[in-house]
Amino acid sequence: MASLSSKKSRNEKSPKKRGEKRNKEALTLDEVRKLGNELLSSRAHLNNLPLLLSLLSPSPRSLDAALEAMISLQSFFLPLLSEMKSTGDDEDPETVFKTWLKERFNEFMGLLVEVAVSSETDEALKEVVLDALMDFVKLGKNGSFQYEMYHNLIKSVVHSASPINDVLNLLQSKFFKYADVCYFTYTSMEKITNFIDTKATEPDMSSSDNEEQLKVKNEAAIRNAYSVLSGVPPLDLSPEANYEMWSEHGISSKEGKASTKPSTSVIAKKLKLRFTKAWLSFLKLPLPLDVYKEVLATLHQNVIPCMSNPAILCDFLTRSYDIGGVISVMALSGLFILMTQHGLEYPKFYEKLYTLLTPSVFLAKHRAVFFQLLDSCLKSSYLPAYLAAAFAKKLSRLALSVPPSGALMIIALTHNLLRRHPSINFLVHWEEEENKTADGSGEGNESNDDGKETAYKPVNHKKRSGIDPFNNEEKDPAKSNAMRSSLWEIDSLRHHHTPAVSRFVASLENDLTVKAKTTEMKVSDFSSGSYATVFNDEIRRRIKQVPLAFYRTTPTSLFSESDFPGWTFWSQPDENKTENGVEMKSIAEEIDQTNVKRQRVEA
Repeated sequence: MASLSSKKSRNEKSPKKRGEKRNKEALTLDEVRKLGNELLSSRAHLNNLPLLLSLLSPSPRSLDAALEAMISLQSFFLPLLSEMKSTGDDEDPETVFKTWLKERFNEFMGLLVEVAVSSETDEALKEVVLDALMDFVKLGKNGSFQYEMYHNLIKSVVHSASPINDVLNLLQSKFFKYADVCYFTYTSMEKITNFIDTKATEPDMSSSDNEEQLKVKNEAAIRNAYSVLSGVPPLDLSPEANYEMWSEHGISSKEGKASTKPSTSVIAKKLKLRFTKAWLSFLKLPLPLDVYKEVLATLHQNVIPCMSNPAILCDFLTRSYDIGGVISVMALSGLFILMTQHGLEYPKFYEKLYTLLTPSVFLAKHRAVFFQLLDSCLKSSYLPAYLAAAFAKKLSRLALSVPPSGALMIIALTHNLLRRHPSINFLVHWEEEENKTADGSGEGNESNDDGKETAYKPVNHKKRSGIDPFNNEEKDPAKSNAMRSSLWEIDSLRHHHTPAVSRFVASLENDLTVKAKTTEMKVSDFSSGSYATVFNDEIRRRIKQVPLAFYRTTPTSLFSESDFPGWTFWSQPDENKTENGVEMKSIAEEIDQTNVKRQRVEA
């Protein structure tokens, strides 16, 4: 061993040169297999190690040779994991050897990550390489999960410039079913996402990268980060859950905890904590608009139920709800869950919900969920009458400009509002004479100092005919004057051009204050409607009497006498007609004229 240091220094150069020279010529499979067997048989053939490493790449010359080289390298390094700890004097030959071996191992792990993440890698090679990488993660440190190796893999996946669908599908199908893999995936994602937006300040950034390029890189990393987080299956938090581990020690990072296996409740608690931190770190990033919408669409189903404390999402959801437009519509689901199940207080919730009622929401992609949540939000019996009246009036005004499917939805929502809140039924039927006092003044709503309506009775103000006091542009429902108006727009739907709307509006003619005789409309039956659904329902409808395209009786004149007063129309019998209605006289005249023409031609 005395000459190992000098021997190693010479071998550092010679294998590289020989490897580069021999690698120019494609090695056969037998030659690669021989190199691997020699490496595994004796330390005397350590020079084969750099040569085998040079055969690994995303696009190898020979796929079989690359597979054989990878298997030989895996078989070589696995038994030496515990021996690669470089402790002792730096000049000691054994320490120098272990240091060199550690460097070659790190090079090997870097190649495995590069091959696994690259989109140019063959599917078979990618799967074998990922399996080998996860074996090293599993078997390192006496059975403890090798977090550093796994973190490098996830970091490369997130920052990959090429598509990550293949490697992500392999992780989902083979490894994300293990609880410890999910646990350390969330741990890595928390650290990675904390530095995505600050990547521009890292010292290794080249001077040629401008701000636009950095923005594109960060957006790509954010999309990949979301793909990884959403690719991990939802947590099973049931008491009878059976958590399967990939490594021997599971989620215990310290070897001393291996003897005591944590209980199911402890594992679930740790998973929820890591899950929460990872998602909170991700939601702080400047999300692209398409990712933002997708997150909001699935947040209430896939994220909130698995968080240790869902209330900490209130800042993100309230900020999203205040943006307006489709973002507010999509944030409503998560915000509604926090308000109803986790005690979140949002004082201006109904004011913001009122402003979301625009014609564009009836064409939004997620309108079905929005209208079902709108119906749920207006279900409480503690809702003030002025607020219920404002929503009913706002919806009825929208009925004049929305598609037929939207009009059906508005009728259903208005039906439920009138049934739940009898105090606003005066919007359907005004009784002005009964509400007047002896001095002719109106009794009803009073206004406080800021002009908001406080009482629940209708006010009979002197107003000109055809003037609606409702202010459709007002964003505050309390100042919209809905209590002084009526639902005349709903009445106009009786003459709607779509038969389904004109028929359905008749349901509001019933006395909705008698709940025993009426039932609530299921908003879900109308929330996904469109022109196509309305048309299909109409053509499937069986009609007893249909309009005919012919007269039931033969008309005796072109016009009726009622069309032209003072005129009389009748039909005179023609003497030249036979029983079959042929005009014999006209036919004879045509024959005579033809004969005369022939005589002129002959002359």
